[in-house]
Amino acid sequence: MLGEPFENHWGSNPLMDRPGKMRILVTGGAGYIGSHVAKELKRAGHTPVVLDNLCRGHEWAVKWGPLLKLDLGDRDALFSTFRDHAFDAVIHLAAFAYVGESILKPAEYFQNNVVNTRNLLDAMAHARVNKIIFSSSCAIYGDPQFLPINEDHPQSPKSPYGESKRIAEELLSERHQAGQVSWAALRYFNAAGADPDGEIGEVHEPEPHLIPIAIAAALGDIQRLEIYGTDYDTPDGTAIRDFVHVTDLARAHVVALEYLCATGRSRSFNLGTGLGYSVGEVVAAVAKRTQREVPVAFQPRREGDPAVLVADVSRAAAELRWQPRYSSLDAIVESAYGWYVHYRAKTVAASGGVR
Repeated sequence: MLGEPFENHWGSNPLMDRPGKMRILVTGGAGYIGSHVAKELKRAGHTPVVLDNLCRGHEWAVKWGPLLKLDLGDRDALFSTFRDHAFDAVIHLAAFAYVGESILKPAEYFQNNVVNTRNLLDAMAHARVNKIIFSSSCAIYGDPQFLPINEDHPQSPKSPYGESKRIAEELLSERHQAGQVSWAALRYFNAAGADPDGEIGEVHEPEPHLIPIAIAAALGDIQRLEIYGTDYDTPDGTAIRDFVHVTDLARAHVVALEYLCATGRSRSFNLGTGLGYSVGEVVAAVAKRTQREVPVAFQPRREGDPAVLVADVSRAAAELRWQPRYSSLDAIVESAYGWYVHYRAKTVAASGGVR
């Protein structure tokens, strides 16, 4: 089990001290990051209530509180939910999150990520729920003008996905100025890995992320891993990214919520490690763990992919007192591999031995 008990670093707070602590609505809580957030909330003594339409989430991933099957586009049902339940705060993770898909389907991304966020904020205001942690992204920055990227970096998104997150942050700021909410926007870099306890992990169809694709290629479940770009100005020619373990991300949501309750200060925070690993280094780490070669196919660079994306995480360290604990590359790959093998075995068993 995960070792250290959760600590509230900001002193006494009425919400923290009452029995049962807080009841938190977690939108998108049946998804990859959302399910890990729900687990961390429960471990911290809070009660997560998951709201998810299950279009991309998984009912089996909802383990630490009730599930409300609901779409944020259904305003009447959303307002009814806030009337029927007493929530102390909201953690908002429900979104479409694939950069490439957003370029093909921009209207769907703006509807789901912007309009539905506005619906949620309207329902919160009506119910007088005034605290929200927002799942944002480093995609709001666009091409880096300097490295590492801090929260004051200019925002110039290169995709509808990134633009949708930027606009959603603007909505939060506007509602804050109107006196309706206090917020924290958590700008993820590259979420990776799986629950160290093996209870939940990453399952996407199709899978867009490098590490599980590399594991699938190493184990022969797919033909090869496609690597886009080998001529970047990096030590091995492949792109460098800042990978942060999903459990570290999840814990950041809980400390951000408790920070918000204790201070009332609205703020954006980068979530990463401040370190970068190249695609080539990730492939080597997967090969080492699986003890198998990872078959690869080299492709030209994708338009808009920068050579290096690395976070400046000093604000989260100083103000949230958050530090990644599980985010070494080997630890990320180990947890991702353990989950992949476990889930694959379960899937094969459920299908009668046919993969």
